[in-house]
Amino acid sequence: MRRGIKFLTLATVLLLGAFCLSACGSQKEKSADGKKEEATELLEQIKERGTIIVATEGTWAPWTYHDKDDKLVGFDVEVAEKIAEKLGVKAEFVEVEWDGIFAGIDSGRYDITCNGVEIDEERARKYNFSDAYAYMKTALIVKDDNEEIKTFDDLKGKKTANTLQSTYAKLGEKYGAEVTGVDDLIQTIQLLTDGRVDATLNAEVSYYDYMKEHPDAGIKIAALYEEASEVAIPVRAGEENQSFVDAVNKAIKELSEEGVLTELSNKYFGSDITQK
Repeated sequence: MRRGIKFLTLATVLLLGAFCLSACGSQKEKSADGKKEEATELLEQIKERGTIIVATEGTWAPWTYHDKDDKLVGFDVEVAEKIAEKLGVKAEFVEVEWDGIFAGIDSGRYDITCNGVEIDEERARKYNFSDAYAYMKTALIVKDDNEEIKTFDDLKGKKTANTLQSTYAKLGEKYGAEVTGVDDLIQTIQLLTDGRVDATLNAEVSYYDYMKEHPDAGIKIAALYEEASEVAIPVRAGEENQSFVDAVNKAIKELSEEGVLTELSNKYFGSDITQK
């Protein structure tokens, strides 16, 4: 009789074990399904929400800055608004320092950034980029009386200032410069004119815009980088985001064909930087 009880107990344990395994399997499947549900397409989320959350600096004229009435304006601000309009939603801007923008995109706090973002190899591996909507050249900027730095090769052993996550910082390091991290262009120029750094790299169009407001800044362009960079919109990588990228590309194509991008470029830069 005791053997029968032991056999029954063993059978019961095995049965319960099988049930637990089955339940765990079902739970895993349920969790996987839950993850699929969470990975709703970004385009669908944006349309349901009615807004695209756009990260931008708000301190880099004429791309994104505040006018005399403290209103957020700029080429990229209007580009984002026009793209949102094409998608049937509104652009909701969140102002953030440059070095925090990509972390916010990675975490899902922001849908995109529209902030003169140049495509480089490292970013292209990590994000789904839209088609280019603008092109810009990088200027090597020094003080008026600097005759030592005339080419990018002359940056070796020199000090430059840029936001650390920018393509400008990477380019400076590529040519052997020691890069000092800053928050924005104003701080960069201040360090340069104070003599605390030897040079800075920035968009050629941003230099000319700065000089319009500060003609006596005492700085000049020593050289221009030969290749123009593509400016585009980075989106978190993933299949669930591809339909959104496709929709953005469609909007960019239509805005280009309608002449809207050229009009905005002439408004803010005085020239058309939307063509190569």
